[in-house]
Amino acid sequence: MTGTLRMILGDQLSPSIASLADLDPAADVVLVAEVMAECTSVRHHKKKIVLVLSAMRHFARALAARGVRVAYVRLEDPENTQTLRGEFLRAVARYAPARAVVTEPGEWRLAEDMRHWQALAGIEVDIRDDSRFLCRIQDFLAWARDRRSLRMEFFYRDMRRRTGFLMDGDAPASGRWNFDAENRGSLPAGVQAPAVPEFSPDDMTGEVMALVESRFADHVGSTEGFSWPVTAAQARAALADFVAHRLALFGEWQDAMKTGAPFLFHALVSTSLNIGLLDARQVCAAAERAYRDGAAPLNAVEGFIRQIIGWREYVRGIYWLHMPDYARKNALGATRRMPWFYWTGQTRMNCLHQAITGTLAHAYAHHIQRLMITGNFALLAGLHPDDVDEWYMVVYADAYEWVEMPNTRGMALFADGGIMASKPYAASGAYINRMSDYCKGCAYDVKDAVGANACPFNFLYWDFMARNEHVLAGNVRLAMPLKTLSRMDPGKLAAIRANAARFLESPEMSPVATANE
Repeated sequence: MTGTLRMILGDQLSPSIASLADLDPAADVVLVAEVMAECTSVRHHKKKIVLVLSAMRHFARALAARGVRVAYVRLEDPENTQTLRGEFLRAVARYAPARAVVTEPGEWRLAEDMRHWQALAGIEVDIRDDSRFLCRIQDFLAWARDRRSLRMEFFYRDMRRRTGFLMDGDAPASGRWNFDAENRGSLPAGVQAPAVPEFSPDDMTGEVMALVESRFADHVGSTEGFSWPVTAAQARAALADFVAHRLALFGEWQDAMKTGAPFLFHALVSTSLNIGLLDARQVCAAAERAYRDGAAPLNAVEGFIRQIIGWREYVRGIYWLHMPDYARKNALGATRRMPWFYWTGQTRMNCLHQAITGTLAHAYAHHIQRLMITGNFALLAGLHPDDVDEWYMVVYADAYEWVEMPNTRGMALFADGGIMASKPYAASGAYINRMSDYCKGCAYDVKDAVGANACPFNFLYWDFMARNEHVLAGNVRLAMPLKTLSRMDPGKLAAIRANAARFLESPEMSPVATANE
């Protein structure tokens, strides 16, 4: 072979991926490999593994239908080395290519390993930028250089100018950059969200489901009910359904939560975006068209586009700017091991029960359930960031380290000491009561902090403030709660902290071995 070996990773399933940009179907080979090392880097949810492996097989079939020569390695292949490096080197030995081309991976661990491939293979290995993102890593590093504060809002405005999304000339549409204040509504009792599309598994996906149940029987979750998009056509259909039926109401109620309604008005496109079945530009363009055509209000469209070109691009930049040290950050010194109910959902706290059981069932929860329910509790209880990091990586089908770690350590846990967030996202039961109906079905009293039946979020909130007062004292955004803490009756504070101590040592908080132990 005198052509090029081009390797596609499991989250790079885009025909426009940089490593395929100059593909010569007559001379090149495209390598796609399923390996145990990636399936078990953490003990991923069964639905996550089905999603990735099925999407890989469908993508490879689509390439082959275009006349591309595909070297596809299945997980069950007896010759499989079960590592990406091993399969790359095996392909080099088999095809003897003149050179190899890959696209930069989304995880520090793999990026570090990939830097050695050229020396190991003895041929040129061209590692290309991932052009699917709207901000190159080098561009983010340049943006961050010499800045005292790396707040997302300023990055987001630059991205609006760069991409032109929701811009009228040099100004933002309607003259405002951000409609966050209009997007914090609680869901009225009578509002019902439309059904979301489900994609029935075809024969190929069915084979993968059987494989996963056999090979990964001890992983969390089940393959039953799997319905995520596994092809670009399905992903486009899911996006179109969101734009037509849920986008218009997404803005006002994007932070709302409701019992038995895990999806509400959310887009459900993150799995497709993060695996490469959708492109960020097409997603944002579809939403903007709805606004320009009068089919969706600006507050909804701006809130949605901000999540794509703002948060998604920003957290990726933060990850690459601060790795590998970011993975060790624990600014609040949290040491408590994760309690067993994170793996079962069996807790008397109804908000956590709803968020966790929905997560385990669907490998999905929306951003407020992640940040203000499971993340908020982990912050208040002082759970170790390593445990929380692992849990988020395990349970969510859209979780990849570049997006998961900054959201966990930065936003949810404040473990990075304020690199991402200007304050910890700590909240008592009052926030959960305002934004959901969870408290109505709870065994605890959301209005109580000191009684025997007090909501754990209430006493844990004040215990968190007292426990971390020395670290948080200079944070201007916490001036009001810290002032309230300083004026609190000593007897009341003692009762609150005693409640917290009893709860944190209760059977409900019994730790279990983490998923990789």
